[in-house]
Amino acid sequence: MEEVLLISRFITRSLILLSLWFLCFPPGVVCHTGNVSTSSNSSSKPKVINIGALFTLNSVLGEAAKPAIQAAVDDVNSDPTILNGVQLKLLISDTNCSGFIGTMEALQLMESDVVAAIGPQSSGIAHVISHVVNELHVPLLSFGATDPTLSSMQYPYFLRTTPSDHFQMYAIADIVDYYGWREVIAIFVDDYGRSGISVLGDALAKKRAKISYKAAFSPGDTESKINDLLVEVNLMESRVYVVHVNPDTGLNIFSVAKALNMMGSGYVWIATDWLPSYLDSKDAVDSNTMNILQGVIALRHYTPDTDLKKSFMSKWNTLKYKGSAGHAGFNSYALYAYDSVWLAAHALDGFLNEGGNLSFSYDPKLHDTNGSMLHLASLRVFNGGEQLLQTLLRMNFTGVSGQIQFDPDKHLVHPAYDVLNIVGTGTRRIGYWSNYSHLSVVPPESLYTKPPNISTGSQHLYSVIWPGDTTSTPRGWVFPNNGQPLRIAVPNRVGYKEFASKDKSPQGVRGYCIDVFEAAISLLPYAVPHTYMLYGDGKRNPSYNELVSRVAQNVYDAAVGDITIVTNRTKIVDFTQPYMESGLVVVAPVKEAKSNPWAFLKPFTAEMWLVTAMFFLFVGAVVWILEHRINSEFRGPPRRQLITICWFSFSTMFFSHRENTVSTLGRMVLIIWLFVVLIINSSYTASLTSILTVQQLTSGIQGIDSLISSTEPIGIQDGSFALNYLVDELNIAQSRIVKLKNPEAYLRALKLGPKKGGVAAIVDELPYVELFLSNTNCLYRIVGPEFTKSGWGFAFQRDSPLAVDMSTAILQLSENGDLQKIHNKWLTHSDCSSQVNQVDENQLSLNSFWGLFLICGIACVLALTIFCCRVFTQYRRFSPEDEESEIETIEPSRSSRRSIRSTSFKQIIDFVDKKEEEIKEMLKRKNSNSNKQQTSIHSFSDGQASSPS
Repeated sequence: MEEVLLISRFITRSLILLSLWFLCFPPGVVCHTGNVSTSSNSSSKPKVINIGALFTLNSVLGEAAKPAIQAAVDDVNSDPTILNGVQLKLLISDTNCSGFIGTMEALQLMESDVVAAIGPQSSGIAHVISHVVNELHVPLLSFGATDPTLSSMQYPYFLRTTPSDHFQMYAIADIVDYYGWREVIAIFVDDYGRSGISVLGDALAKKRAKISYKAAFSPGDTESKINDLLVEVNLMESRVYVVHVNPDTGLNIFSVAKALNMMGSGYVWIATDWLPSYLDSKDAVDSNTMNILQGVIALRHYTPDTDLKKSFMSKWNTLKYKGSAGHAGFNSYALYAYDSVWLAAHALDGFLNEGGNLSFSYDPKLHDTNGSMLHLASLRVFNGGEQLLQTLLRMNFTGVSGQIQFDPDKHLVHPAYDVLNIVGTGTRRIGYWSNYSHLSVVPPESLYTKPPNISTGSQHLYSVIWPGDTTSTPRGWVFPNNGQPLRIAVPNRVGYKEFASKDKSPQGVRGYCIDVFEAAISLLPYAVPHTYMLYGDGKRNPSYNELVSRVAQNVYDAAVGDITIVTNRTKIVDFTQPYMESGLVVVAPVKEAKSNPWAFLKPFTAEMWLVTAMFFLFVGAVVWILEHRINSEFRGPPRRQLITICWFSFSTMFFSHRENTVSTLGRMVLIIWLFVVLIINSSYTASLTSILTVQQLTSGIQGIDSLISSTEPIGIQDGSFALNYLVDELNIAQSRIVKLKNPEAYLRALKLGPKKGGVAAIVDELPYVELFLSNTNCLYRIVGPEFTKSGWGFAFQRDSPLAVDMSTAILQLSENGDLQKIHNKWLTHSDCSSQVNQVDENQLSLNSFWGLFLICGIACVLALTIFCCRVFTQYRRFSPEDEESEIETIEPSRSSRRSIRSTSFKQIIDFVDKKEEEIKEMLKRKNSNSNKQQTSIHSFSDGQASSPS
């Protein structure tokens, strides 16, 4: 046995030295030295091309892949449209699930001058073989190595012909997010699935979820070790398990889980594509196997149901090679293996048509040392490897697995999976996942013609039958089954013990916050064992920031009490829905406001008084203008008319004006103005009544702004977040802050005042202030508005699912009224409803009445416009000089002209000042004179015409 180990070590070291030699001296440069022996340099096409196949024959994937590969080679050789008569020769090597044997087989295969290799199906073996093909420039087409790290630039000649596990892990992350789970446990084979699980962690992080534990085991582990592993994960919180193993040993996980009662209700098992591959490869799965898999969700490579695929599946059972590989059943890897051969054939056909030369070169640096049995000198570099690789990457055709085309990252385009639910004696498809639109219930190819939609509302799956034969979606987590109850920290308060305090009962604590927590936890559909642990020495209020930090540090599982939800705390813990609204307010001493002899001016602001007075005068002037010409009450000497305007204006305030309005326009303006006066009078009366009858209180502190601008001391509750807010946010000097322990300290500090060692005001949260004011007979009041908005919640560790369920329970308490009942039980207090410094806020300003003034102003302007138009029309018909001029006889031989004089402003004013009756009489007389003049002119003209010449 020791000799075998020594030989193995020697060979391994030789391979390492060989790889380092290749890296230091690339064989490509040897071709230019002239020390190269070549073969097959003829420009004519060869009759036979060697391609290799490397995979484990005695495996679930190998048993399906071998007949598919052999059938593909036969189909290519029998197709006259490809390779123009050149035959493919298949050389199969068994890697035997070993990286070492796989490397030896790869080296032996390379001695046969293969131009491409199909396989392997193992990612571990693919990592090793990729180094060999990189140096010999032989493309490696793998139908089963799904490790995401194989897609790196480190392996340029590795080409995956099946979807990478990168996409499968993102599909699992979408499923986890779809059902609202936040933690999963990954169970995987250490040498097979670690890279895939790493990608799963990244994918879950984008969904605000995570892998809470990675349970790795070796392929050769016994059921006893697997049992110990599952017992360990069963003690943890998460009940969502992702199983990423190989199909040959994966069923052992579920067998042990079944024995441990981990396949029942409440558990979630998600298997990667290995499980459908195993089930599909069996012609008939025994009932015991199906029994242990009930309720499992699994992913299977999605391949469209094309005619080409149906034709291949119909002849699968008649393949002559199938018997040589055992009783293999069909699975998706058979399709990818079949398409891998056709991919190589299409690429070789294009390579030859482009003038490619199938030649190989000896590398003098690959030589055998004395006594070496590795035959390194027989390895030759494929000169056309780079050209063939580029041709492979350009291929685009439809195979039995779907479209064969590579994206810039060397991934197959349109990766997709079936989402399966194992129930009864088979599997049931509940949806699809594609990299294009993620979860859906329609085939992916029908979505490729539509814009991609990966929004939460567009994700759909059919219903699932979960383990335990239930259709209710499992919660995905439980309390750790380790016998430890939930550790709940409760602040050991000195003051305001109505919220939370120490108690002699078995529970150990009591208060409003405790009752809310107990009521909410009783609504959960599961039991939550918990114990309360007091935080603080009881001599002073504890620091709530430190309390929250202890929860984040896993000293406590949660914190229950009057804990304010603030920004810096939400960064380290998760809070529930607030169960009480809160915010900072200012409390200050108040005194009753003294009576003011000018109180009758307070209902209106100065601006309102000014505008109202101006409108009284304006409306009076407008009515005077409209009534002056036709109403004798608005005529007379200028002094009398001015008094009339003022008297009429202000008498409308009491609706006692004695002057009657005659004109239509004047009445319209007056009606609108009286409506405005009615509203103003009513508002004034109501506001003045309130000011004179309601008790008004005043304080030297107007609110937080006046506190900031002053230098007087400010009291806060010891342990409150108000200290950081006042100092950091409002830039108040910390020397002004006075910490107070309890309501009694509040009362003493306010009574003393700032001049006697007390405080000018106290800044605290509204729930505390309301309780404090109710016990002081309303001697102190809240001044100014609430200047912050927040709430109280229960704190849990980050990503704790209990925080979400408790939030839902708190909402239920609020909706059914229980939350208010608990509030009334602990926090009933008298109402100090008198307002402080509210006189200014109750004053009526112009903002409340500008609409009325606007309507009245528009009516006045409109009436004046109509009036002016009427007057202007009359003035144009009337000229003052017509009264003084006499009618002169016009000689027939002369044409008479009327001289036009400019009218003075005084004449216009005089015209406007005339009575309407006088104007009408003057216009009537003017018309009569004009008619007489026309008659005289006509008579004179007729007399001249009849006289003898």
